Amino acid sequence: MALNLNERQRAMLLEMGVRVWLPGTDFGLATTMPDAPVSAEPPPRVALPRPAVRAPDVPQTPVVARASVVPTATVSPITAAPSADGLGWEALAETVGACQACGLCSGRKNVSFRAATAAQLDWMVVGDPPDEDEDREGQPFAQAQGMLLDNMLKAVGARRDGSGAAGAYVTHVVKCRPPHGRIPQAAELAQCTQYLQREIALVQPKMILAMGRFAMQVLLGEQADLASQPLGKLRGTVYRYRGVPVVVTYAPQVLLRASADKAKAWADLCLAMDTLESV
Repeated sequence: MALNLNERQRAMLLEMGVRVWLPGTDFGLATTMPDAPVSAEPPPRVALPRPAVRAPDVPQTPVVARASVVPTATVSPITAAPSADGLGWEALAETVGACQACGLCSGRKNVSFRAATAAQLDWMVVGDPPDEDEDREGQPFAQAQGMLLDNMLKAVGARRDGSGAAGAYVTHVVKCRPPHGRIPQAAELAQCTQYLQREIALVQPKMILAMGRFAMQVLLGEQADLASQPLGKLRGTVYRYRGVPVVVTYAPQVLLRASADKAKAWADLCLAMDTLESV
């Protein structure tokens, strides 16, 4: 049925927002007065109620909250480490390799230890615990950090395979990589200290570089007020460990991440060289 609307009626509907379509005409054009504005907006939709649909009965399974399990690194009991007193390089290497005095041995692949290549070396570098590369190779200061250290030693005229003033012995405060990436405990550091002391006695260094926080803590541990301070505050001063001068500087792995600290490490090397020349 067609709606018979005159122009006035169509104009009133348009003012109310109702547009009327007539057969044979474009929507909204034939239904408007010539002077009336044409709205481009579609008519408002009327939301019709939907019939309720009942979901089928599904047996509900109770949801049990599952607590997240975070593996924790356990620290094994400490036993007395084999004595290193009076041992030569070969016997010391065997003793270190077989040591199971603390929990650090549980996750190691190899001990990171190398005997000195000469009877006496002026330089000795003591670093933080071994990382994954050093654990795999059984070599102190391996891969990228080893290359950086070798370049640093070269700058002061020393190398690992040198002797006397041109020789440098490198080692760690502990010889095993801590399992699960944890930090070594004070008691574990103490277990390896006797091995470090024996290394110092065999190398007879004239300068020790303590590279890293744990190396600093062990070598300055006899002075509690120093060992508890940040490494950055201990730079620029010469300390002593069993009569041997000690200079504190950043670990190579830290220098690889923070290139800006390389200039500070060079200043530490200069301090060590000046001290060594005056010995």
